Amino acid sequence: RISIYCTFIAEKLGLDFKTVENIRFTSPMHDIGKIGIPDAILLKKGKLSKKEFEVIKTHTIIGAKILDGSNSKILQMAQQIAISHHEKWNGKGYPYQLAGEAIALVGRIVALADVFDALISERPYKKAYSLEVSCDIIRKERGDHFDPKIVDIFLDNLDELLSKGVLKNE
Repeated sequence: RISIYCTFIAEKLGLDFKTVENIRFTSPMHDIGKIGIPDAILLKKGKLSKKEFEVIKTHTIIGAKILDGSNSKILQMAQQIAISHHEKWNGKGYPYQLAGEAIALVGRIVALADVFDALISERPYKKAYSLEVSCDIIRKERGDHFDPKIVDIFLDNLDELLSKGVLKNE
């Protein structure tokens, strides 16, 4: 699903074909660093403690280290995504508190796709939110968590995803 959302956003942003294809291939690797996070934390049903959340946050750095050092453009982009997909437009994300366009565009795209997918999906610790509630949350985070341009493009074209059967309007 992440790949579908990211490819859709990249196309709507007017990125070139090769970049769109690379995002399609690399975006599913955004959480590869979670391989280094204990299952007891990843699968916890309740709210994470402050200490557990600090451990979870290390998945960005673990993922970047796993993907580091390759000459492959695909793996270089995957590394960029792994390290930046939890940065926030307002600079309050992690791991480096980057803000605005200092965050790689691919990281900003995956950030929105990842949160949207988490909202509309059931997880061990929460039920799925409706499409309407999920979109409201994304809209409210425009300019804080997310790049405003990416939010606008995603929400303005959401009907196209619905018409393709990628999402269900429940």
